[in-house]
Amino acid sequence: MKIYGDTISPFVRMALVAAHECGLGNKVEQVKEAVKPTEPNLKLTGLSALGKIPVLETDHHHPIYDSRVIIEYLAHVAGNKTLIPDDGVKRFRVLTLQALGQGLADVAVAYRYEVAARPQGLQWVEWMTRAEQRMNTAMDDLDKNWTKDLGDVTAGSVAAAVALSYIDFRLPDMNWRDIRPNLGSFHATFSQRESMIKTALVPK
Repeated sequence: MKIYGDTISPFVRMALVAAHECGLGNKVEQVKEAVKPTEPNLKLTGLSALGKIPVLETDHHHPIYDSRVIIEYLAHVAGNKTLIPDDGVKRFRVLTLQALGQGLADVAVAYRYEVAARPQGLQWVEWMTRAEQRMNTAMDDLDKNWTKDLGDVTAGSVAAAVALSYIDFRLPDMNWRDIRPNLGSFHATFSQRESMIKTALVPK
């Protein structure tokens, strides 16, 4: 199997972390492909009409995307019932936490594009303010209402941990730990997992 995309993308890293947590880390090859907001990557558009990362190419050369579908596929292949439980109540709790982590990453990536990729002087200040509010609200919710769930290794806790790592890497001035001790403790512990260490972001 191959996963296309750069680990700097939190969505690519979520898929890679999940692969390691499923015991498939040695069976998944990462093919580094970068995306730009203003031009297509022909390799990626050949695999997915969206041209986004990550894309997983199965051993039978079938493309699977996006990161949430890839994670479910990896869990299915591995026979892993922990990342995404079968039990209805647990399953939808995990999927909701995953959506929260994915949503946090969505906003963080979009914010990064706004401040780093959009030409100077064209930034939408009101949008940036709202994006900051959304990130802070999501992290407040994680800190106050999800501590127990974050204690389990699931697709939800993977999404949250990777999103926070991306914010540390790209938006360090947010200083999100200052008022969120539960979330800070979670991230410190989860970051020591082998899956996170093997996919750690390296400053360029």
